[in-house]
Formats: sequence, structure tokens, C-alpha cells
Amino acid sequence: MHGPDLTIYYDASCPLCATEMHALQRYGGEARLRLLDCSAPDFDERETAAAGFTRADLMRSIHARDDSGQWLRGVAVFERAYRIAGLENVARVWGNRWLRPLWDRAYPWVARNRMLLSRLRLNAAFGWLIARAAQRAQLRAQACSTDRCDPPAKRT
Repeated sequence: MHGPDLTIYYDASCPLCATEMHALQRYGGEARLRLLDCSAPDFDERETAAAGFTRADLMRSIHARDDSGQWLRGVAVFERAYRIAGLENVARVWGNRWLRPLWDRAYPWVARNRMLLSRLRLNAAFGWLIARAAQRAQLRAQACSTDRCDPPAKRT
């Protein structure tokens, strides 16, 4: 049996984090994304400690390990998770070479202020945006299954 493509270490005590991660898993990553709550009192730190990460590191910034054993942190986790969940358009926004420096600078601030952002109901907006992106991806996949997504033939 094949394991998950990505194991994500996230703060499930944060409504923003939990909403986003659970939505990604629900909309396409059920078997491919494994979520581990690093905020849980019974969180087993042996695997992450062996990789050199403390629980404080995990709580400061989202971390993930892919199926080849490579560790990802911060924005790289989001790009990969959205891609695995089948939300390619969102993954491209996270990984856009022009926007990535902005995301890399903004993410630490978001991570530090995630509880405040949750109190401001940003988690509800993220949940809605992910559901909308998943709906659009599903419609696109259905259209492609009927050959309607092929680019029009060039006129000569």
C-alpha cells in the first residue's frame, strides 16, 4: 500500500490552519495528504526531532515531509499541498516566481498572527475560497473528460 504523498505538521488548535488543511484533504487529498496536529498534547516528536525540528519550530511555521523524505517549510508546503489536492491554479499562485518572494515575506507574519486572523474570521474566507477552487477544478476536469478543454484548432 502506498503512503501519503505529503505529511503535514500543522496547528489544529488554530481555526485558520485547521480549516485550510481539512479543506485541502477533503477536496482532493484524502489519501494523499496526511495531517498531524503538532499542537496536540500527545504529539509524538520523535520523527520531527530526528530531522532536527522541535515542537516550537513546528508551531512557528507549517512543515511537511514528502514521500521521498524531503522536508518542506512555509509557503513550499502550501504550494505542494494545493497541487496534491488537485487545485493546480491555486498551487500556481503560491509558486508563481513573481509572487513567491511576497508570499515568503508575508507568511511568517500570517503564522505569528494566525489566532488573531482566525478571530477576524479569515478562516471562513479560506474555507469558502478552497471550496470554490475545488468546485472550479471539478468543473474543469468534467469539461476535459468530454474533450471540451482542448484548445481550439488553429485556423490556416
